[in-house]
Amino acid sequence: MKRSFLAFAEDIPPYSSPKALSAIPGHIYTLPELQILPSQRRFSKVPWLVPMLKLLPPSSIGHLKEWGLSTVFVLAKNYNKMVHAWESVTAMVELWHPQTNSFVFPEFEATILLEELEIMLGLPRYQRGEEPIISYTVEQINSWSILAYITTKKTDLYTMTSGMHVHLLPITQWITSQCKRKTTNYTAIAKAAAICICGVILFPESDDAISFGNLSIIDSISEGMKIGQAVLGFLYAGLTSAALGGPFYGSVIALELWMGMHIQFRIVEDLTMECKTKLNHPLAYVGGRLHMSTRAWCKTAQVKGIQAWHKYLRNLTVADFDMRPRFMHGRIIHLPQRTGLALRLLGNGALVSYNPNRYCLQCGVARTVVPLLSHFPPIQERKRGDVQDERDMRSAVVHWEGCAMSVIQAEVEEDNDVTKEYVEALKKIQPVVRTN
Repeated sequence: MKRSFLAFAEDIPPYSSPKALSAIPGHIYTLPELQILPSQRRFSKVPWLVPMLKLLPPSSIGHLKEWGLSTVFVLAKNYNKMVHAWESVTAMVELWHPQTNSFVFPEFEATILLEELEIMLGLPRYQRGEEPIISYTVEQINSWSILAYITTKKTDLYTMTSGMHVHLLPITQWITSQCKRKTTNYTAIAKAAAICICGVILFPESDDAISFGNLSIIDSISEGMKIGQAVLGFLYAGLTSAALGGPFYGSVIALELWMGMHIQFRIVEDLTMECKTKLNHPLAYVGGRLHMSTRAWCKTAQVKGIQAWHKYLRNLTVADFDMRPRFMHGRIIHLPQRTGLALRLLGNGALVSYNPNRYCLQCGVARTVVPLLSHFPPIQERKRGDVQDERDMRSAVVHWEGCAMSVIQAEVEEDNDVTKEYVEALKKIQPVVRTN
């Protein structure tokens, strides 16, 4: 029998409950008094960013667009206008499962898919056959050799780096100096600007600084490398850190865009009505290309305060979650080729498990059996320059080479007996705390 997968899902009893997260030692789900996420202040206004971007010569901006950073550039230019809705973000993080890298709702689980992230942030999209240009390195990273393309002055390099981090403010000051002197180092200026805007929008980690690993990822953009996996893996790791009581890091803008498209906003026919709630949301600046203008209905306009968001998200139903936002219609979703070939997101900091086969409703594919948990750790910290690390990375790439592809369909085949088995199997999964 062929039925709309959304309609069918409404017939399915809850397979589990977010309350299962309380069994994970240290999970913030059990801390109702939590009001803000640790390290939240690192996402505050960045006073030096916009003045620097206004000085960029057209040729440097052209390089950024050529490298696929147009959307990131727009988000960076408007970063100080955005208001992060920390109540909703905090309530969302409380539903993050560090074993499956997914958000757990009463009737389903969902995650930020790689394809969604690439489209929302306008990043070059990974296509099957492009595995050699997924951005990562197995060698030790020399930050000075990367920054040498920008400047070879040791005084500059000393101020730009410390420990294992690169500081963005000195790089911004170098860009400002070059622009005011009207130098013609357009490519170098663009590379430096890419470090700054990607550091703020894609890889926020510590106050105005990024790691050497993420510096290497950003540097590879100009070489035509695909960085979506590194961005998503870094956000997954940040969500896991925050869910277990540690600091939150990663692209909060990507998370808010995803929440906006799936949970908070819906397109309306009345184009004369403007959504005031959305005016300072990241979607206000990039929503047009995602088919979501400011003429939208905010489904959560009445949800105010952390307690209200707790209640709303912990009782979210399939009907309240837009499984297939317009920007994903007809898009190709990459799924593991078969059981046992688990996919992992590649980054310079860690290998992070990626389980799109768990989200049948979100991917638009029929349920068969509940996917087994990967034998890989959810997050595997990397040791570059290590023989085993190189083997692990090559294995991860091979699995991406073999991954199947599924096009989102309006309807899928469902079988009642199989679905009952799927639900029963899901109930038996026991939460396990992450181990490094």
